Amino acid sequence: MGMKLLRKSVNEEYEYTLAFVGYADESEQAVLELTYNWGDNEYDMGTAYGHVAFAVDDIYAFCEQLEAKGADVYRKPG
Repeated sequence: MGMKLLRKSVNEEYEYTLAFVGYADESEQAVLELTYNWGDNEYDMGTAYGHVAFAVDDIYAFCEQLEAKGADVYRKPG
């Protein structure tokens, strides 16, 4: 999706890492915060988050681009 890692925060006391990714600096637009909990090697699909949404001009073309780059689109539009 073209996002870049903007910053990373490691918390050794509580054993987690935060990664902040986005298209521009946090001062310019919203970013996505991802959490990695150390020692949790398994997540059940569908239980680790609510959802993430992106605004795109053409959802069908966007999904095709993601799949062309090797991403799995679990729930296709339509």
